[in-house]
Amino acid sequence: MERSGGPSPGVCGMILSMTGYGDAEHTEDGVSYSLELRSLNNRYFKANIKLPEHLQYLEADVERLLRTRLGRGSINYTLRVRDTSAQAAYEINTAALQAYLDRIAAVRSSLPTTVDLAAVLGLPGVCQPPEMDEATRERQWRIVQELTRRAMERLIAMRSEEGRALREDLLAQTAAIRRELAAVAARAPAVVEEYQRRLTQRVNELLARAELRLAQEDLAREVAVYAERADVNEEIARLRSHLDQFEQLCDSKQHAGRKLDFLSQEMLREANTIASKSNDTVIARHTVEIKALIDRVKEQVQNVE
Repeated sequence: MERSGGPSPGVCGMILSMTGYGDAEHTEDGVSYSLELRSLNNRYFKANIKLPEHLQYLEADVERLLRTRLGRGSINYTLRVRDTSAQAAYEINTAALQAYLDRIAAVRSSLPTTVDLAAVLGLPGVCQPPEMDEATRERQWRIVQELTRRAMERLIAMRSEEGRALREDLLAQTAAIRRELAAVAARAPAVVEEYQRRLTQRVNELLARAELRLAQEDLAREVAVYAERADVNEEIARLRSHLDQFEQLCDSKQHAGRKLDFLSQEMLREANTIASKSNDTVIARHTVEIKALIDRVKEQVQNVE
């Protein structure tokens, strides 16, 4: 039986939230179908599929269909079927029923009450769902497939709506990081100049007491060593590059959650390096704010598909 999949993933123009809800209903030949689809945050794709007993053979097909549109998240899929037609009647396995009755008869004298036939019919193997032929299976899959696609469309629409709010928040955070980073870049050159001024003043004070002189070359060499050690231009450039990539992914037509998570970790790495290299209280205040903003970004990214 050939079972086609749905459209390829990545059909929207911005990031999606991982939380959402979608449903669909259908009635055909006296049979009512009701499908509920819920998704929650998860680092990976995880499907929890609940089907009626007679449709459980479709579980693998349903999961494949879900994967065509949903990149990651915990997906709770519940299909309910109510059949009011005559075809819903279970078949009675007369051989199994007779075997149970024979065994009951064998111990009948020790039983205090009469045997309830309804209870016997509920014993394992007595009542069995009717066998489905290939045409019935094809029809069932067609219905389940259509229901699943409709529910996914609604779920993705909700994910998209929440994704827009996520995108706005994430871009607001990156804009704030850029402002703090610009302040760090503006402050960085003054750090070396202030270090040189403080060092010169301190050395001159010490040498004046000892009536000695220090060669300017030695002082310049010490300042150059400090300048190289405290240079954060490379980290600033990398952090800006990460921000560029991050913002582009917020508008990309792909499942971006994992990449955004990786970039946020790299941004935090650069911010930590800036903080450790620059021995300056002004830059320290800005890097503390940058790291706080990145932490908020990392938290929000966990909601992105």
